[in-house]
Amino acid sequence: MSVVIWHNPRCSKSRSTLSLLEERGIEPEVRRYLEDAPSKDELKEVLALLGIDAIDLVRTGEADFKETGLARDSDAMDLITAMSERPKLIERPIVIANGKARIGRPPEAVLDIL
Repeated sequence: MSVVIWHNPRCSKSRSTLSLLEERGIEPEVRRYLEDAPSKDELKEVLALLGIDAIDLVRTGEADFKETGLARDSDAMDLITAMSERPKLIERPIVIANGKARIGRPPEAVLDIL
């Protein structure tokens, strides 16, 4: 089984989710998405796997969100572009496995796709 985690090692939820996977004997591919930002197409794919709207993947409390001039009712493609250009805006962590994805908030939320 291929498992990928979009990981930010500075985030406690991300670290907890990675530990949870490793405790279950899963060695995921770790993508440090802040250094290796996802493309717009990758973000669209992950949104489809998550089954959520673009705004639900945006960390709207980040200063970067306010700096972009975007709002909760902004166009989805504008939000996707902003996340691709400023990956700090992406909610984390995201685990992708078995053709599905989950946001690890709480970390146990990812278990149902494994």
